[in-house]
Amino acid sequence: MALYLGCPMWGLKSWAGPFYPKGTKPRDYLAAYSRRLNTVEGNTTFYALPDEATVMRWRDETPPGFKFCLKFPQTISHHRRLVNASAETDAFIERLELLGDRCGPSFLQLPPTFSGKHLPALAAYLATLPKTLKLAVEPRHADFFGSSEGDFDALLSQHNAARCIFDTTALFELPATHSTEVAAAQERKPKFAARHTRTGPFAFVRFVGQPELEANRPWIDAWARRVVDWLQAGDDMYFFFHCPDDTNAPRLARMLHDIVDASVPLPELPEWGEPTQGSLF
Repeated sequence: MALYLGCPMWGLKSWAGPFYPKGTKPRDYLAAYSRRLNTVEGNTTFYALPDEATVMRWRDETPPGFKFCLKFPQTISHHRRLVNASAETDAFIERLELLGDRCGPSFLQLPPTFSGKHLPALAAYLATLPKTLKLAVEPRHADFFGSSEGDFDALLSQHNAARCIFDTTALFELPATHSTEVAAAQERKPKFAARHTRTGPFAFVRFVGQPELEANRPWIDAWARRVVDWLQAGDDMYFFFHCPDDTNAPRLARMLHDIVDASVPLPELPEWGEPTQGSLF
């Protein structure tokens, strides 16, 4: 049982001061991040595959117990749509292997146009992946929240893959006129009712919050109750926090941590903005 809390990146400059020590250089962001939270989404791999030296540097700059959850490249998911992508998949898995024990579950985000009729392609692709690969799959088509949902979840269960839960309900409670950042986030994110479906041996949640920290408390409270249940059942849980500009994403992680900690004791989070020795969690 472990709770992994993270953000979609480690390189946000506005975090230097409130999250990282003031004056932290960009080259030191990853080392600082990995000593304050214990997992991160690797969205950069969606756009381009890093070279081997870069991946090994990521591994060496982070402490034991830290987990990278790298996103499948868009060449696999969006361009080839999971067909004839063996070379690209092999290259991605080779990068994952370089991370060693820093490798967490990877996540495969399906294109918004990838519908129920494309399930055979997903089934064929999942069958080619190593059985040892921890995987979460994120659907973005209405079919997987409706007519094809049962078949989709059954397929993931068959392959021991987690259904990636992408909760945008807090974000869409705001009017698009709230701010340009909110309008842009709503334009990019899918709007579906949140799911709590478990299809794999771990949970993988991506939560998109509102810009004002305290406005998120009702959703974080509700998620904390569910997290407690899953942790008490002995499951590992990966929980990632997004905001329209991600400024408050680390604070959302702390909010969830503190609520869960009252029921399931967790390792203490360090004070932020100050130098931190070693790794927690």
